[in-house]
Amino acid sequence: MALQWTLMPFEKLSNEKLYKILQLRMEVFIVEQQCAFQDADDKDQKAHHLCAWEGDRLVAYTRILPPGVSYKEASIGRVVNSASVRGSGIGRELMKRSIDAVYQLFGKTPVRIGAQLYLKKFYESFGFVQDSDIYLEDHIEHIKMILE
Repeated sequence: MALQWTLMPFEKLSNEKLYKILQLRMEVFIVEQQCAFQDADDKDQKAHHLCAWEGDRLVAYTRILPPGVSYKEASIGRVVNSASVRGSGIGRELMKRSIDAVYQLFGKTPVRIGAQLYLKKFYESFGFVQDSDIYLEDHIEHIKMILE
């Protein structure tokens, strides 16, 4: 599967690209995970958006935030893959590229994430370590993790 990867700040996103990003996030977080939450949280405008495109279809995405927006550290959020590509290794590639993007944009700095608990081992495979108790966010168990 040949993917085109793009990383761009909010102001460079076309209306079409922004629509595809919001569509994938809603497809997975709201519909698939049956989680009613406020996705539009005024952080997208401060973020860089990492996208994996298969033709004109968005199949994987993360939001890269600078230090001081979600946490004192830089962060990676809204990590999402289309169901159609799960199990293909794109999730691993997405996280590797996301970490690289943080370092490219903000220097070699700690990275914090709020992770769904069931993905703890996945994130640990990149060097993240749990540094919070389990908490509920939108009725889903989460933990905070840090990559020093």
